[in-house]
Amino acid sequence: MTDRERIAANWAARGFSCDLWTDPPGQRWEDFTHATDEVVRVLDGDMEFEVEGRVCHPQPGEELLIPASTVH
Repeated sequence: MTDRERIAANWAARGFSCDLWTDPPGQRWEDFTHATDEVVRVLDGDMEFEVEGRVCHPQPGEELLIPASTVH
């Protein structure tokens, strides 16, 4: 089982779907909200997330939970 398959199985057991997003350097996504909780996991590189005004820099392999209706 690959890491991605293991992550997808783990997330499915926790009630989450699993998609892979690859953003180019400098990509900005601003003022998003979702109706459901969202989990993100950095696989490679550096990412910065601002969640309700709090800046987070999860390391590769680290998960970040973004609660439903939270501006990020």
